[in-house]
Amino acid sequence: MQKQNIEELIAQVENYLECLKQFNQFLSRARDKKFGAEEETQFLEIKSVLIQQLELILSVVQSETMSREDVHGMIATAPSLRALSDFNDGTLRGVEAQWHKIFIAGQCILGQLKVKQREGGKSTGFFGFGKS
Repeated sequence: MQKQNIEELIAQVENYLECLKQFNQFLSRARDKKFGAEEETQFLEIKSVLIQQLELILSVVQSETMSREDVHGMIATAPSLRALSDFNDGTLRGVEAQWHKIFIAGQCILGQLKVKQREGGKSTGFFGFGKS
């Protein structure tokens, strides 16, 4: 994998992780029941970006820690902020636990990409994932 491609992929994964952080902030707003129509729209946009970016990332990176099913499951569980605000505390904690698993998996991918970047693109695969 070329250095420029790795740097672009690192930027994509970092952006993905920032979107995941925003998703978590929306979970907090839903828990506190402090949101309006604008936040609902932003929440839907974040979910769209998360799914689209996931596809871009997984088209290049094969990860054992982050699965399409995990992310789709989390997104499907959270159809709207209003729906999340109606969940009981245990269900919200379940969504948060799912989010945390996905966030950590994204951090793993980012770390492995940074190792590859540091190596200077010497090999074509790394740590059991990656396509050349």
